[in-house]
Amino acid sequence: MTQALHNKIYGIFLVAIIATIALFISKIPSVNSLAISPLVIGIVLGIFFANSLNKIIPNAWHSGILFSAKTLLRIAIVFYGFRITFQQIASVGLDGLILSIVMVSSTMILGIFFGIKFLKLDKHTSILIASGSAVCGAAAVLATEDAIKSEPHKTAIAISTVVLFGTISLFLFPILFRSGVLQMDLTQYGLYVGGSIHEVAQVVGASNAVDPVSSDTAVIVKMTRVMLLAPMLLVLGLFLTKTATNKSQAVLTIPWFAVLFILVAGFNSLNLLPFQLVSYINEIDTFLLTMAMTALGMDTHLAKFKQAGFKPILLAILLFIWLVIGGYLMTLTISS
Repeated sequence: MTQALHNKIYGIFLVAIIATIALFISKIPSVNSLAISPLVIGIVLGIFFANSLNKIIPNAWHSGILFSAKTLLRIAIVFYGFRITFQQIASVGLDGLILSIVMVSSTMILGIFFGIKFLKLDKHTSILIASGSAVCGAAAVLATEDAIKSEPHKTAIAISTVVLFGTISLFLFPILFRSGVLQMDLTQYGLYVGGSIHEVAQVVGASNAVDPVSSDTAVIVKMTRVMLLAPMLLVLGLFLTKTATNKSQAVLTIPWFAVLFILVAGFNSLNLLPFQLVSYINEIDTFLLTMAMTALGMDTHLAKFKQAGFKPILLAILLFIWLVIGGYLMTLTISS
């Protein structure tokens, strides 16, 4: 093997070590009870490494870090389809599907419109924050980042907003339900949580805190939103092509990993593989996603956050308000 290949392997191995640490941390009972994803822990550890220990590794190893952040990410997004079946989506009926489509599309439109037109944020930052809020948190931001070829620090900023407000939702939604403010039954609450909270882990935590009945509905609705990741990326590619300043260079990019994601979900719907094997695949996929997130953090420097200012947080706040209030009103309207 050439020295370049050796260096790439060393870089990948380093990312894998840090990702493994992130997985172990996520399993600590106090951390696990907060439904903090290993993906989030991975990016935090990666950012810490980038801003403290980065100089101790050879520059040549960065090719392995880049491979983890790009190629491994695409593979992980494809295999994310093993978490979904079309039967699950059908089981919540038309209400869950309509709510998912409405919330994903409206959140994307609001995020891009307010981010670019009112807050004067750059297009990529607005899209990344909107996709994370609309679809499935950090995983959606990662997939969108790869599709639009954004800079790593913008991705890290978007993920940090998703983590912040998703964590707030994890505690807020059960409090609102128990206090009687929501005036919903358990099925409606499940629809509301699944259609409005950012991360899958946060949806599980917020719904389980109330009742298993709401949890089943919430997770299925949430996975329906995840399923919409592929068509969302296709529409996004069309939007970027239409709004490109240089029309002669505008090319509609169809993210192959998004299409394969849908195909894998369709294959998973046939129930051809044993449940235990699918479970193992999902565990491996979680590790690959954690590696991708860790690698992303390892290429993110805190100085970039200072340059971004408060506007990304403000956009995330606006979308959070929409998800809480708009999601509530949409759930009642659709399920009534």
